[in-house]
Amino acid sequence: MIEPDLRDRILAEPESLLEDPDVMNALVAANERAMGSNIVDLRGIAMQRLETRLERLEDTHRSVIAAAYENLAGTNQIHRALLQMLDPISFEDFLTTLAGTVATTLRVDSTRLVIESRHSGESAALRRLGDVLYVAEPGFTARYASDHREAPLRAVTLRPVTAAGEQLYGARAPQIRSEALLRLDFGQGRLPGMLVFGAEDPYQFRPSQGTDLLAFFAGVFERSMRRWLA
Repeated sequence: MIEPDLRDRILAEPESLLEDPDVMNALVAANERAMGSNIVDLRGIAMQRLETRLERLEDTHRSVIAAAYENLAGTNQIHRALLQMLDPISFEDFLTTLAGTVATTLRVDSTRLVIESRHSGESAALRRLGDVLYVAEPGFTARYASDHREAPLRAVTLRPVTAAGEQLYGARAPQIRSEALLRLDFGQGRLPGMLVFGAEDPYQFRPSQGTDLLAFFAGVFERSMRRWLA
């Protein structure tokens, strides 16, 4: 028999039992045992299936909400970096900001701006502007992004760092494990360029990730570069 005090509490607040899934599962199991093994409780089976479906829906709901928050956080991060990038009033300050506050906001460990050049005099002048610049021969960005393979070039490529990364990262190459390659169009009559973000985390940039935000960042960045290169 149920203790009188416990019985009175259940009768006073029966909804507390209904809200406790463990108690309800125990009551249902006790009811099934009382009916015997030769009786199939179709209602109980249906309820179990509904519970399983509800759990899957709740998991999906949580995943969608988490993805939405992550996407919003990523959007805000890109917007902050773009605003920081628009502040400098000289090209040298622009490069300093790119390697400093912008890299910090985007949480990357290395930033390299690759500019292709046909003229050695222009290359020497650009190299004096800082370590963030990498001046390369024509065709370098396409070869680096494709890893010397014949494959369609994408606007944004996310991947583990290849052996060719030593060219860009120099002494830091062993520490940089993943990278994002943002191809840049500097306008008609100019050679293309590439913005490279490197990360020590091997999983920060993966081919399975979305690239919409980085593609937007590249679009704004290349338009800003056209102004400096004009």
